[in-house]
Amino acid sequence: MDLLQKIVAHAKSNKQRIVLPEATEERTLKAADRVLADDIADIILIGNPGEISRLAQQWGLSNIQKATIIDPENNPKSEMYAEKLAEIRKSKGMTIEEARRLVRNPLYLGCMIIKLEEADGQVSGALSTTGETLRPALQIIKCAPGVTCVSGAMLVITHEHRYGEDGIFVMGDVAVTPVPTAEQLAQIAVCTAQTARTIAGITDPRVAMLSFSTKGSAKHENVDKVVEATRLAHELDPELHLDGELQADAALVPSVGEKKAPGSTIAGHANVLIVPNLEVGNISYKLVQRLGNAVAIGPVLQGIARPVNDLSRGCSIDDIYYMVAITACQAQDAK
Repeated sequence: MDLLQKIVAHAKSNKQRIVLPEATEERTLKAADRVLADDIADIILIGNPGEISRLAQQWGLSNIQKATIIDPENNPKSEMYAEKLAEIRKSKGMTIEEARRLVRNPLYLGCMIIKLEEADGQVSGALSTTGETLRPALQIIKCAPGVTCVSGAMLVITHEHRYGEDGIFVMGDVAVTPVPTAEQLAQIAVCTAQTARTIAGITDPRVAMLSFSTKGSAKHENVDKVVEATRLAHELDPELHLDGELQADAALVPSVGEKKAPGSTIAGHANVLIVPNLEVGNISYKLVQRLGNAVAIGPVLQGIARPVNDLSRGCSIDDIYYMVAITACQAQDAK
């Protein structure tokens, strides 16, 4: 069973309620039909019921009738959601009139449904930008306890089974924080290790804090930041198997790890890679994906109290289908 099959099986083992706020978008609706057919999650669609029904019939989607459909323009709970939203955002000066307007926005409505524990997670981005997806999540659901920055992890499946976890790596942050501080890098390391456990099934995350230096081989303030992040990550999770600073070859290749970082239990054996900034992360996973013919799944957003995940606007039906399964796995872990 490959990783994607394992993720789907994990999601099916304890079904969660996942909101799809872009319900009239073709790929989203077709993915929802597959999710419902395979009994992976209970789906909540936000959109006009008549339009959703018409599109489902047009595209031959016979399972959409199993979904719960919420019309944001004619929702009997709108006033209750608006009052709750105004209460959540009162310190920011939100008025009840503004809250009433926002709860008609499917992205805000979905997050309110999750906040009131009527759903377990949300997937959007086929039509929306990352900012549009994240803004209501951070305003309403907020960060998980002890976390002050949201990050994105990428699951990378390579053909090089000698490295990582049988060729599987989890890399962060590849999506959100352009230039993290040492404190943020430490949080990203802990969150990415948890994603490795929850989503990739890696029971023993071995975390490498990557740099252009290995154990003092170069001197620079950027290296100092990674060293400090390593120390802080150990404080956040003393049980986590983590080491740094390590160059990528020292983190991945046992013979190089032994030479450059003798005595390290992580060098040469890492399966979780923490990059020093977003530029490095985004470039790295795309190079591995394209030049190494690897599969890249994600980014999986992490650090939010309940899972809200973002898609590329160029996503496929498969991308949405598997992200629903991933979100369901995250939701199981968050309970």
